[in-house]
Amino acid sequence: MIIILQTGNISKTEYFDLKGAVTIKTVNELNTLLVGEHMAIQSYEYFFTQVENPDVKKTLQKIQQEHKLHAMKIAEQIQNLGGHPVNDIPMASELMLKLKSLHKKDLDSILKDAYTGEKRGIEAAKEITKGDLDSDSKKLIQNILQEDTQHLSLLEDLISQTKH
Repeated sequence: MIIILQTGNISKTEYFDLKGAVTIKTVNELNTLLVGEHMAIQSYEYFFTQVENPDVKKTLQKIQQEHKLHAMKIAEQIQNLGGHPVNDIPMASELMLKLKSLHKKDLDSILKDAYTGEKRGIEAAKEITKGDLDSDSKKLIQNILQEDTQHLSLLEDLISQTKH
């Protein structure tokens, strides 16, 4: 795209690679989402080490496996766009997860924490889809959102089952 800037009597032609700027923004947004997936994976690791009920543990492991798959798909999309996927979570987030693991919680609290984490992840992903993304990235995030919404339903069912 060519943009002509005029200031007084001087005109200057600038060449802007808008596609490149959009790609960089998309890679940054996808990396933000990828960090969230890494946090979810580590959170579920903590959750199912705290749970004794084998059925609940199995459901939490299934959700964690889906987050691992999401992370792989996001990393692949970042690479397809020419970017470099992040491989870990920020130190502050890692410290928060480690501090949480020091305190044993009851099943209801663990499930509610998992639900809250999923809900926050969904809200963050929805914000990202409002940005200027390429169609493949947008479609990928929308598919992840559908699965994460199913996670909310699974967790709601588990929470209601533990109250009986």
